[in-house]
Amino acid sequence: MTLHHIVDGPTGGPTLLLASSLGATHAMWEPQVGPLSERFRVVRCDRRGHGRSPVVPGPTTIDDLGRDLVGLLDALDLERVSFCGLSLGGLEGMWLALRAPARVDRLVLACTFSSFAPRETWIDRASTVRDEGLDAIADATIDRWFSASFRDAQPAVVTRFREMLVSTPPEGYVACCDVLADADLTGELGRIDAPTLVVTGSEDPTITPARGDELASAIPGARHVTLDGAAHLANVDRANAFTAALLDHLEAP
Repeated sequence: MTLHHIVDGPTGGPTLLLASSLGATHAMWEPQVGPLSERFRVVRCDRRGHGRSPVVPGPTTIDDLGRDLVGLLDALDLERVSFCGLSLGGLEGMWLALRAPARVDRLVLACTFSSFAPRETWIDRASTVRDEGLDAIADATIDRWFSASFRDAQPAVVTRFREMLVSTPPEGYVACCDVLADADLTGELGRIDAPTLVVTGSEDPTITPARGDELASAIPGARHVTLDGAAHLANVDRANAFTAALLDHLEAP
């Protein structure tokens, strides 16, 4: 399967692949596209069951999501890219750096961890979405995604992201809840050899800065930065600071 994707920026230069959070599409990265595409060929994609990528029937694992990304790289004839993933997208990035290390140049892991335990959280959320739809979890998700100050200052953006979430096919969302219930790459993190930046938000209730420290400590040579005031979608909540941190890592000597 080739994931739906959008490519911005010059051809022939270094490429950056962006992977989104559960319940979000490639449009999540719009705050970064302008500045990043001045320097990189930027590839944004919708994972299976999200946005314009098809739902795939049956159980889904982190191996499936990772292989989808490898398939996209192959389809675009990209041998090696830098990668930035947020939340579930970051877990996909860890998989790629572990299972296909030759394909990853530099790695950015934002608001993510190698396991999203406890498992029951995702089983319960999947059950709610199956029974009641995504609208039943939308308000709680928005509260995690954005800080209170951002929600107050940018209501139109918050509304747009809520619409993005509730438009996700429920079966696609539920399949990725199953991924988050079962995936655990913690014991393998010491094998990641790509230069890695870990990014967290000080207001993120899902992945705290302490978890970011833990993740960075497990990856050889990784750095960790915390963005003040950012919640889970730190790339939107504190877009300028996130972009600056990303470029600093990608363009470091």
